[in-house]
Amino acid sequence: MALTQTFFSLLLLLPISSVSQTTGNITVGGSLSATDNSSWLSPSGDFALGFRQLNHTDLFLLSIWYDKIPERTIVWYANGDKLAPRGSKVELNADRGLVLTSPRGEELWTSEILTGGLAYGLMEDTGNFVLQDSNFNKVWESFQYPTDTILPTQIIERGGVLSSQQSETNFSKGRFQLRFVEAGNKQSIEVGSLELNVINLPSTEPTRPYYVYDSTAGDTNASSPGRQLLFSKSGYIYILKENGERLNLSQGGHSTGNFFFRATLNFDGIFTVYSHPKSSTVNGSWTAVWSIPDNICKDVVVDAGIGVCGYNSVCYLKPDNRPRCECPRGYSLLDSNDPYGSCAPDFIQGCKEDELSSQKDLYDVVELSNTAWPTGDYTRLVPFTEEDCRNSCLQDCMCAVSTFTNGNTCWKKKLPLSNGRFDPNLSTKTFMKVRRDNSTLQFPIPGKEPVKRKNQESLILAGSMIMGCSLFVNVILIAAILFGFFFIYRKKHRQIDRKASILETNLRCFTYKELEEATNGFKEELGRGAFGIVYKGATKMGSDNLVAVKKLKSVVQEGEKEFKAEVNTIGKTHHKNLVRLLGYCDEEPHRLLVYEFLSNGTLAGFLFGDLKPNWETRIRIAMGIARGLLYLHEECSTQIIHCDIKPQNILLDEHYTARISDFGLAKLLMMDQTQTHTAIRGTKGYVAPEWFRNMPITAKVDVYSYGVLLLEIVCCRKSVDIESEGEDKAILTYWAYDCFREGILDALIEYDMEAMNDMEKLERLVKVAIWCIQEDQSLRPPMRKVMQMLEGVAEVPLPPCPSPFTATTTSS
Repeated sequence: MALTQTFFSLLLLLPISSVSQTTGNITVGGSLSATDNSSWLSPSGDFALGFRQLNHTDLFLLSIWYDKIPERTIVWYANGDKLAPRGSKVELNADRGLVLTSPRGEELWTSEILTGGLAYGLMEDTGNFVLQDSNFNKVWESFQYPTDTILPTQIIERGGVLSSQQSETNFSKGRFQLRFVEAGNKQSIEVGSLELNVINLPSTEPTRPYYVYDSTAGDTNASSPGRQLLFSKSGYIYILKENGERLNLSQGGHSTGNFFFRATLNFDGIFTVYSHPKSSTVNGSWTAVWSIPDNICKDVVVDAGIGVCGYNSVCYLKPDNRPRCECPRGYSLLDSNDPYGSCAPDFIQGCKEDELSSQKDLYDVVELSNTAWPTGDYTRLVPFTEEDCRNSCLQDCMCAVSTFTNGNTCWKKKLPLSNGRFDPNLSTKTFMKVRRDNSTLQFPIPGKEPVKRKNQESLILAGSMIMGCSLFVNVILIAAILFGFFFIYRKKHRQIDRKASILETNLRCFTYKELEEATNGFKEELGRGAFGIVYKGATKMGSDNLVAVKKLKSVVQEGEKEFKAEVNTIGKTHHKNLVRLLGYCDEEPHRLLVYEFLSNGTLAGFLFGDLKPNWETRIRIAMGIARGLLYLHEECSTQIIHCDIKPQNILLDEHYTARISDFGLAKLLMMDQTQTHTAIRGTKGYVAPEWFRNMPITAKVDVYSYGVLLLEIVCCRKSVDIESEGEDKAILTYWAYDCFREGILDALIEYDMEAMNDMEKLERLVKVAIWCIQEDQSLRPPMRKVMQMLEGVAEVPLPPCPSPFTATTTSS
């Protein structure tokens, strides 16, 4: 039985093309079904057309994708607004071209060939699916009807449009467009220019462009506008003018034979050229080569509409120039599955509501620096002080937000707020009114009688009707009523506490059943460690539906309140070098944490593979880890000591940015969980000596671990490797100091030419690492000093021997 299961498992791993892919001409009558995983391949096998199942549902997308890369990235799709249910079929019809029908025969989409009759279809090596007549003339082609992506050799004529998806997993038309302008209008700059616009759905009218490339700007021959937008084989975007001149827009480019390219208008409004290595032996993914605009948070200002992020949301620019949207404190997403959508206040605000409240000082003020909503002002107050601006909004029932700028100007705004953005260059202070009790109204609104009062009157009436029956019966009835009210009150109180806890951190509270389904029964294990086992999963939460679910092994038993307090602390951390916590599960005895999924795995897998990673990438990773630790130790609201810094707890995102994971989990372990460390006390490893000496644990334990990790990044070898290294090299920290003392750092890096050509930086990194691994914790620098030394803004003194007492390394 086991042998049979293994055979079928291997059979499923065989390339689909061996049993269900067709290459070459597709004759009239040829069809594909949304149930059999079949597809039509290009001659080279680079591209395929077929059905793709979406999000583990019974809905399918007729699409074209790159078939040779693991991501199988979709580059064109037909029915994004009307997905095909399981059992649907696409067929080549002689009169109408490609016709997509549901299992019931309903027509979902058709290519509608323009002229002549259809002889056959063909998936070309360029990624273009064409329909041709008997004279080899093209009567329809997918390149003429692009969706959100263009491919090398593809041409966009004047009037051509790319439309973004609604989200990474929703292929309906989104709210961003790239337009190659056909005719000037009140919003456009010039015919033949390239524009990026926001569309206020469900309309199709573009707003004022947030990016423009004017093909006639600075041209003495303005009568020669852009004629075509082209994408070259080497990954360059350029405009071909009517006079034959080429205007190059993009930068970068690679060897045509080694990389795939695509240019995609992402769902968040960024138009990006991507490259991907063709070789299956290269561990690569899509890399952004060029993108526009540089800062979409600043560039998009919609006169009427929601802009990049939804109403009342704030746009933050990520390091890759992509936007991230967040609700301010006191506000929550209207749709938790759409993190780029609108935010609504968690409280009721209004002049009538404020007037009816018997409570004074209803509102607190949340102060936001470098944050603004540039539209929606209803009054301007000049001259005004900062304190006056703050108080003016508090005392104005119509005011939701006030912004103080230019040292003397106050702008007051009403909801909803649009075009919110964070900009470190803004010299503004923004004051947001947030209701103190974070609750809805507790008093009657005229014309709407409270349900509770109605229930009370009904109960009183019922009591009066039976008053004469029996005093005993009345006593029992009153007791039952009081018990009912007490039960309802406790239930509501628990619900309010639970909601308030979730609102406090914007974390989602999952049920155990939800996470069990999301991970397919905790089937695919990503890794395991001292804190628990991590599983891969997929949720319906936001645009990035892949998650990492950690089942904690043993958690403090003080109860739900303590667990949530620690989770809240972790949830309030926000830094580009930390793994983001998305949610949690707290159902006895199950305690789970839900993190974002990072595609490039652990630093251990990156460092200790067969090929030595790029030197500059390693330095960037080392700097990122240091920044993350500095944030945990000094910059977040509550200091967090990680206690378990090692390569397995450093994850890498799609851009190989280092992200620290498992921070804050040490407090969630039971006291006996410290036994996890006893097994590794026999070696130096990553554990600071104070662990063995019953000394107080401070942030310096993380500094020690970082020093070991920094040496591993420099040398691309494990900190302890007795089997493959000689006895003198087995402990990396000892050997590194010996190499430094003897002036043979080239031996330490095993003649890594990239590192040897950067010897000054190499020496600085090794010296910093030796300072970090000093056994005397008072000699170790704090992470802020470590950062300054790494960046070269502080001198790195000559470090002493880190382990003057070798006896302390003996196994305990």
